[in-house]
Amino acid sequence: MNMCEWLPTPMEIDADRWRSRPCRRTVLMVVHTMASCHRLLDVAGCVETDPRVQTVYTVAPDAFRRGVAERLAGLGALILPWAQVRRERFDLAVAAAWGGLPELHAPLLVMAHGAGRGKRTRPAGRGNSAARPEVYGLDAARLVRDGELVASALALAHESEREVLRRQCPEALPTTVVVGDPCLDRLLASIPGRQRYRDALGLAADERLLLVSSTWGPDGLFGAAPDLLPRLMTEAAPAGYRVAALLHPAVWTAHGHRQVRAWLRDCRAAGLLLADPADDWRIPLLAADRVLGDHGSVTAYAAAIGVPTLRHPTGRNAIAAAGSVSGRLDRLDPARPVLPQLAAADRPDQASVVAALSSRPGQAHRLLRRTMYRLLALDEPGRHRGPDPVEC
Repeated sequence: MNMCEWLPTPMEIDADRWRSRPCRRTVLMVVHTMASCHRLLDVAGCVETDPRVQTVYTVAPDAFRRGVAERLAGLGALILPWAQVRRERFDLAVAAAWGGLPELHAPLLVMAHGAGRGKRTRPAGRGNSAARPEVYGLDAARLVRDGELVASALALAHESEREVLRRQCPEALPTTVVVGDPCLDRLLASIPGRQRYRDALGLAADERLLLVSSTWGPDGLFGAAPDLLPRLMTEAAPAGYRVAALLHPAVWTAHGHRQVRAWLRDCRAAGLLLADPADDWRIPLLAADRVLGDHGSVTAYAAAIGVPTLRHPTGRNAIAAAGSVSGRLDRLDPARPVLPQLAAADRPDQASVVAALSSRPGQAHRLLRRTMYRLLALDEPGRHRGPDPVEC
């Protein structure tokens, strides 16, 4: 689809002549990146099965938005160009990032796209080392525009985020709703089906899977330890391990798919399973026997589902949920053989990790659904189901 082409339905003034089913409300899913795409697809089901509601999608401005439109088109989503949605009114817009949101005309529900909000903003003044970096997504620069709050509802995973907000942007506190973490809830619901995820990856019964996860940026594992994956490929096979690599979608967007695959060509030839950023990253995580990660969200989620996990010593400034969880994990000593350290890794205290990531475990979809229907001014239909397991 040409992303500059305006669509006559469902929003244009004469859209009634093209519709087959009248809808009382229109919900806009605002997708910035592949990471936020995964999160929004998790929650779209809260409303998109309702015959009163038409759900549409748009790709918002973002440095890492490449590939998002193709992913949505492959799912059969109705995609409206950004130029068009800026000129239309919607009954609700849902986002998991902030770019361009003040330009929209809709009540806004905004959530995090990872395990809590764990990234620092850059200080406002260049070279001002005394300025304290703030937590991205809970800072006034994102939450307030021209004296008005951008979000109608700010979905939080944990009560502790309210304390951060009280310090950084107290005027936004009345918009907050603590819903928990929908991704975490789906992971927990998927644990009993672990064999299905192993089968989906083609793992033999006697093979153990080592998942190596990296967030983006120079302090992520992929950037800070470029020799780690080649080294693991020589250590893993004799010990009966398959190795899978899970790179944050921003790694692929920043460098290009061809380049990332070229850098890992020898590893792939040696048997590395390299997950595509458009695929559901939770499948290899649920299939893993051991995880080696960094300060990113995947490391925290691995601990939350009880997988023995080591953290590579990168990303020392990580904060909030993902950073606090990964900071408690045993650290890899890069100077020693990796496999013995992984074999000795303890199974994390799953209950305490879940409690650190979510104040409402198992409830996120129900609470998000309630919030969405409140903003839509519609009664919730039927009864809410529990979180669905991850699909293979």
